[in-house]
Amino acid sequence: MSSVNKIAVMTSGGDAPGMNAAIRAIARACQYYNHQCIAVIQGFEGLINGHFKELDARGVRNIINRGGTILKSARCKEFRTVEGRKKAWENVQKHNIDGLIIIGGDGSLTGGMIFQSEYGLPVVGIPGTIDNDIYGTSRAIGFDTAVNTVVEAVDKIRDTASSHNRLFFIEVMGRDAGHIALNAGIAAGAEEILIPEQDDGIDSLIRTLKYGKKSGKSSSIVVVAEGDKTRDNVFNLASQIREELPEYDVRVSVLGHIQRGGRPTYYDRVLASRMGIYSVEILREGKSNVMIGVDLDKLILTPLKDAVKGKSAINKNMVRISKILSV
Repeated sequence: MSSVNKIAVMTSGGDAPGMNAAIRAIARACQYYNHQCIAVIQGFEGLINGHFKELDARGVRNIINRGGTILKSARCKEFRTVEGRKKAWENVQKHNIDGLIIIGGDGSLTGGMIFQSEYGLPVVGIPGTIDNDIYGTSRAIGFDTAVNTVVEAVDKIRDTASSHNRLFFIEVMGRDAGHIALNAGIAAGAEEILIPEQDDGIDSLIRTLKYGKKSGKSSSIVVVAEGDKTRDNVFNLASQIREELPEYDVRVSVLGHIQRGGRPTYYDRVLASRMGIYSVEILREGKSNVMIGVDLDKLILTPLKDAVKGKSAINKNMVRISKILSV
């Protein structure tokens, strides 16, 4: 075992449901193994400003069911500079921190990797992003909850679509990844799913909608990933469909940030708890500069350099399934 004593934890970038469950697991694992847990408030900004506080097992009670992050989060331009990271390192030394656990997406993990390379502080990453776009894990914390939130919203919109014979374009988050759109679209029974990884073009969409109308569909749902390139944005896409298919009453719904919030699902709570405990254990083993992932329900490790440079691939079989189900 390494001589780790104080372990710091921080959340960075966009919040994701389940982050609090990971924080809770880290604090309690630290207490279980007789380590001190230091919370960094406000991400890398807190690391630069020395905004730290100690966390014990009782300090994280009643947070496993809460969305967001009790440690707050921020995007910090100063940490991208050599001077900013030097300030952060001085605070790390001042507080005798022996290891850092970062919960966040690829930008956050990149910051941790650079910090580790410059100063040698052991760093472990936990993937926390609803986009699920990080290489080295089949699931990131927050993804399952976000998909369930989208499915619930689409179910409600379908009630209106069916009542008024409307065509709804529903835009979901994901940046340039289509994981939320693909999984939520299949689960909610969408007639078409548009994702950046599968650019079939607008002609294919029009053919699908015409076929659906001809086969007796009186209303339709099209789930669109925000990074889809079929048109500049979902509103321009809807406008062209109105011109091409005037028989449709076309509406647009952008779900936005409701996808980030809410109580985490059981899956995200359990995944975050497992990853949180494992992050403390691998620091104790002297391992560093790695991200924890999950593959076939088994926790795995990926070097941070691979996690931040790669991108999780879309499941081609799921794309095939979505095409079959849309007939």
